[in-house]
Parts: sequence; structure tokens; C-alpha cells
Amino acid sequence: MLPKHLEKYFWDTDFKKVDREKHKDYIIAKLLEYGDIPELRWLFSSFSQSKIKATFAKRRGFSKRVANFWRLYFDLPKNKVLCLNKSFLGKQKELWPY
Repeated sequence: MLPKHLEKYFWDTDFKKVDREKHKDYIIAKLLEYGDIPELRWLFSSFSQSKIKATFAKRRGFSKRVANFWRLYFDLPKNKVLCLNKSFLGKQKELWPY
């Protein structure tokens, strides 16, 4: 079970069913995208930096602004971050041109 202060970040699911081990990638992605300082502290103390970095690099759901921040933080080349891949960014604009 996750700490109660994280509940607001999981509005799209039943918070009580989010399992820390089973849903690692989902938790990491949500908190990297939306988390504030206390939540990010919890994230980095709960999961290894290598796991967080690997999850970030392979997920597609990050906004461009957030993806660029974490790319710089983790010192990753742009081509190693899936959500910054040109083919994905083009599809994203097709679906939501705003």
C-alpha cells in the first residue's frame, strides 16, 4: 500500500488497489509527471535511481516539458527517451493538435 499523501496523484484508478511492487512503472511515471517535492523525495527513497531512470526512458506518457527536465536530470541523450522520439511527438500532435 502507498502512503496516503500520494492518493491525489492516482485520480484515475482505485488508489487502494495500487500495489507498490506490482505497479512500479505506473507509480514512477505518475510521480515523475505530476509529483511535488515531497512526493519526489518519497519516490527516490522508495525506488532505486536506476529503476526510475529506466522507467522514465521507456515510457511514452510524459509531457514534453517534463520529459526534457528529467532527460537533463538523468543525463540521457534525447534519442534514448522514448517520449521525445520524433515519431511519437508527431503522432501526439495528430491526436491533440493544441
